[in-house]
Amino acid sequence: MTTSFPKSKIKVLLLGGIHKSARDVFHASGYGEVELLDKELTEQELKSRIGQVHLLGIRSATRITPEVISKARKLLAIGCFCIGTNQVDLKNAKLAGIPVFNAPFSNTRSVAELVIAEVIMLLRDIPSKNFAAHRGEWRKSSKSSYEVRGKTLGIIGYGHIGTQAGILAEALGMRVLYFDIESKLSIGNAQPVATLKEILAASDVITLHVPGGTGTRHLIGLNELKSMKRGACLINASRGHVVDIEALASLLRRKHLSGAALDVYPEEPASTGERFFSELQKFENTILTPHVAGSTLEAQERIGREVAEKIVLFSDTGSTAGSVNFLDVTLPSHSGKHRILHIHHNQPGVLAAINEAFANAKVNIAGQFLQTDQDIGYVVTDIDQRRGLELRSVLQEIPGTIRTRILY
Repeated sequence: MTTSFPKSKIKVLLLGGIHKSARDVFHASGYGEVELLDKELTEQELKSRIGQVHLLGIRSATRITPEVISKARKLLAIGCFCIGTNQVDLKNAKLAGIPVFNAPFSNTRSVAELVIAEVIMLLRDIPSKNFAAHRGEWRKSSKSSYEVRGKTLGIIGYGHIGTQAGILAEALGMRVLYFDIESKLSIGNAQPVATLKEILAASDVITLHVPGGTGTRHLIGLNELKSMKRGACLINASRGHVVDIEALASLLRRKHLSGAALDVYPEEPASTGERFFSELQKFENTILTPHVAGSTLEAQERIGREVAEKIVLFSDTGSTAGSVNFLDVTLPSHSGKHRILHIHHNQPGVLAAINEAFANAKVNIAGQFLQTDQDIGYVVTDIDQRRGLELRSVLQEIPGTIRTRILY
């Protein structure tokens, strides 16, 4: 059957230096027109190109705004080749019938390893000693240098990264506490703590692994930092707005905290090569890294493969498993049939109108799936006859339709 739009003509655009493993997945799946760019595109550049793109891959620096979505006439899916998806207007993408996929677990180990390395470096006062050695000073002293064994690591946000960090910390002999707004199963000997204030006061090192959003903005502010032990350290590899940077600088200046390590910031350069500025640059007892906690070659390869496979599965079968903004639908392949995808606003009568169109055309339905949420409905129908293109035009005219698509 040849009703599907040919894969060789589906345009795939991958931005921001996404690992070539993603391109390899698309090529192996029959997608021939794959463009892989090392740089991000500005909003204006993206708006000028998005109208001809069917499948888009981005990283954290590319913003998908409502204006970009309004230009995306052919866009079928967006892949965020990273953990976060806050760079995409998820609601507008959904209302345009565009599922968004990400890789929530592929760089978990990479982030956890960097956190543990920073725990050791901060407790040994390595940042200050490193700066001194670069100036020619020889600070051979055990002052302000501690073993991690027996110290307490406080994990705020006990998700996939937080649990991995806890496992590694326990292997080094650390006591592990965690705080999360949801009940979580403890891994190993990690112990839950009832309140944020309690974990801040009890920990020698605090590491943050919470999502972005208004609910976590300045989660760690002046009062929270004052609640930490004198001489404790703070690590943030979650989201830049979680920590009040001015308050952190104040507590470092007063030597209430002995050090900090940050990988994310409220304002970050848009691309490699741009100047980076932070109030924390003046402190020698800080580790500042350029949003690379998850950027290992192994993690980037896994992310490239995982997100590309999700996009291919959706493009080939209509399955939206793993989408962060769309109805979660897992569909079997149905060889020998036409599959018609219909995305519509969730309003009464749409399914009846779809089935009426099939009945009027005397088309037998071999299988059908419907799922809705408060915003949209997603109907997948497998039919026997080779009438896909003819029926698509009829289905497209049903009131409330967002988009239709024919597969095989």
